[in-house]
Amino acid sequence: MRPLACLFALLLLALPAAAQDKKEIDLALALAIDISGSIDPDEAHLQRKGYVDAFRDPVIVKAILGGPNGRIAVAYYEWSDSWMQKLLIDWTLLDSEQAISAFAQRLADAPISIARRTSISGAIRYAIPLFGRSPYEPTRKVLDISGDGSNNDGGLVTDMRHEALKERISINGLPIMNDRPNPFGFPNEADLDQYYLHCVTGGPRSFVEVARSFEDFPRAVRKKLLQEVADVAPRVLKPGIQFAQAARRDAAEADYTKFIRPGYEPGCDVGERRSREFWQKRFGVSPD
Repeated sequence: MRPLACLFALLLLALPAAAQDKKEIDLALALAIDISGSIDPDEAHLQRKGYVDAFRDPVIVKAILGGPNGRIAVAYYEWSDSWMQKLLIDWTLLDSEQAISAFAQRLADAPISIARRTSISGAIRYAIPLFGRSPYEPTRKVLDISGDGSNNDGGLVTDMRHEALKERISINGLPIMNDRPNPFGFPNEADLDQYYLHCVTGGPRSFVEVARSFEDFPRAVRKKLLQEVADVAPRVLKPGIQFAQAARRDAAEADYTKFIRPGYEPGCDVGERRSREFWQKRFGVSPD
């Protein structure tokens, strides 16, 4: 045996068994779904159906199986308050049409919950160890967050975004623009797309795909998943609708914390401030 081959064999033997057994995949994708109190049961069902239908779409199935490794892994969890995250489906390997179909069916059969407040920072915090214990070796790690409001509970969203980016987790966003009156009386956020763009997303090739309503959610999910699986940014950039990283770098070399878009004029703590002002004005108390 050649010296270089011997050295490689020795290095393999020195690795823990779990590291040797990790299967290479094209993408580890964590789907984080908002179930805060501003989303009613009908809207929650529309969200779930959007994901179920997307994973049953032949175009998306072809994209999942068409990468260099021909497989990805997906985890699906719901989130609301700072410490309320519910894992519905743990890391699942999608490496065949049968596996993708079974994943979609498990998702369709899972119960739907509704909780209370909106903690995007909590959703990001939950994702970091979730990726850390993945049994696969991904080329890319992507956290996809959908929601209909800005962060108003837990730590600052930008702080947790930074922690995720340090772990080389890219974050994409699917904000839901909702002009329906909030059941608690909170004002609607007309600039939620900009908030997600500047305060939530980050990492190479990160982007925002906007759902203009809950009825528009299935279209947005399908388009977003295609972009994530293929690692392709939107071709047409329309302010307020689609956003993408203009620069493409070697992800293995890049410092992910540099791939953010600063400059959100209201400030990334706007959700916390709006929440405090609302509760103070309405009830004379702090939400905490």
